[in-house]
Amino acid sequence: CSRSAPWAWPQRPGRVPSPPGGPGGREVRGDRVTRLLLAAALVTGLGGAGAVATALADAPRAPERAAATAPLAPGHAAAVLGRSVPVALDIPAIGVHASLVALGLQADGTVAVPPLGSPDAGWYEHSPTPGERGPAVLLGHVDSARTGPGVFYDLRMLVPGDAVRVSRADGSTVVFRVDSVERYPKAAFPTATVYGDIDHAGVRLITCGGAFDRAARSYVDDVVVFGSAVAA
Repeated sequence: CSRSAPWAWPQRPGRVPSPPGGPGGREVRGDRVTRLLLAAALVTGLGGAGAVATALADAPRAPERAAATAPLAPGHAAAVLGRSVPVALDIPAIGVHASLVALGLQADGTVAVPPLGSPDAGWYEHSPTPGERGPAVLLGHVDSARTGPGVFYDLRMLVPGDAVRVSRADGSTVVFRVDSVERYPKAAFPTATVYGDIDHAGVRLITCGGAFDRAARSYVDDVVVFGSAVAA
């Protein structure tokens, strides 16, 4: 994950420009245009130059896992909330307690990532905020040879039922239940599955994983955690 993706991210999932001479961007849901805009978007740049050359698929389960709280029961879907910027992320099962920073686009149109060595995770500011309808996208580094394990180093250790808690600027906390943890080759990233419109408040936690390609100085896969907001 030492390189940025060569594809530009859209300014906001679900938002496309109007035809020339028309009004400003219009909101669309579940249409092909949104999915096509996202079809080339891959999350890379989440490791670091010279990232630790070990396959996370062989990494042992984090020791704090055994002491974590019990997984959440399936429960009922949480009510959809209004927009409020996320400020902190807690994942007790893997010992993540991090601030969240807003991530926009770089000058070349690729998504920004937190600085290497930063203890923070990031929220892609053109995705829904956690608690809004749609998939809120949270990104974090897996590791770096220079700075060691990143905030999402143990992300792949999560299991269905684990809790992900996001604190928002309005003082509310959204609780997500992990639905599944998946690993996809970067060359075959299922864009519509990860970023497509959904009818509830969801979250996508994304980092790099799989084997490390020394020649490309990048991991070959992406780890994606899917979660749904549940009533507290």
